Amino acid sequence: MNTLKAPLTNKGRNVKSILETVDIQTGERTQLAVFDFLIEAPNWTSDGKRLIYNSLGRLYSFDLANRESTLIDSGFADHCNNDHVLSPDNTQMAVSHHTQEDGQSRIYIVPLEGRQPIHPILITPLAPSYLHGWSPDGSELAYCAERNGQYDIYTIPVTGGVETQLTDSLGLNDGPEYSPDGKHIWFNSVRSGLMQVWRMNSDGSEQTQMTFEESNNWFPHLSPNGEFVAYIAYKKGDVDPGDHPPNKHVEIRLMPSGGGDSRTLVKLFGGQGTINVNSWSPDSSKLAFVSYELELNSLSTKRDK
Repeated sequence: MNTLKAPLTNKGRNVKSILETVDIQTGERTQLAVFDFLIEAPNWTSDGKRLIYNSLGRLYSFDLANRESTLIDSGFADHCNNDHVLSPDNTQMAVSHHTQEDGQSRIYIVPLEGRQPIHPILITPLAPSYLHGWSPDGSELAYCAERNGQYDIYTIPVTGGVETQLTDSLGLNDGPEYSPDGKHIWFNSVRSGLMQVWRMNSDGSEQTQMTFEESNNWFPHLSPNGEFVAYIAYKKGDVDPGDHPPNKHVEIRLMPSGGGDSRTLVKLFGGQGTINVNSWSPDSSKLAFVSYELELNSLSTKRDK
């Protein structure tokens, strides 16, 4: 698990990262930028003007108007993976940083504005901890963590303190994200055999399976208007149910938040790094994502058009 979420996933390979958006009504894809190195996991800022992504351990702000990237000062948190989330008021960012003492992921909060120098605040002393959600009222973080050999969903106050375990089932539970009203946490779990999308109340009660597909479904992301859930789907048999590697042919699917049939929004070459965190536009009309082109041993694999 910790190796899957470590930064620099494609280190040592020649990879192109294509930052894109897709209109959820028309399916039209717009290519924003191409990078000759690995970038991952775009967050859309609440003003709709920027995307935040990680690359090689650092965080960057991509201006949608001039299509230029700017390094975000995150202080000593310079080995961040693709699990990063903006606070509801967009003044702070919570990151999963691989700490120097043991290389394991811990959650820190860094300000996006304010005095220099930046001093990241440690939230989860226990490791590994991988961030995925920030409650709409700004009071809690939700994350996946390994404790005693088992990966489960936990929450913790943004000020730190005692963590609360919400799941307790065999196999991997991952990707927790709050619904816009704060009443539910969506996540993915392998407890049914394949990785599927689940939903529970924010206190961990009423854990309910929401997808029943012949695929392995990861990282459910709620639209800001609360109407839709986007997630990434791997073909059954293409990966182990508890694995979400890069460099696979995958789909981004869309389903109603109340449950029901999903539809394929995008087919692409990607996986890990494509939509690890919520990447909905603030008006719920588009998703941002990353697809990849990989050259390995003189063979070129390109994204599906």
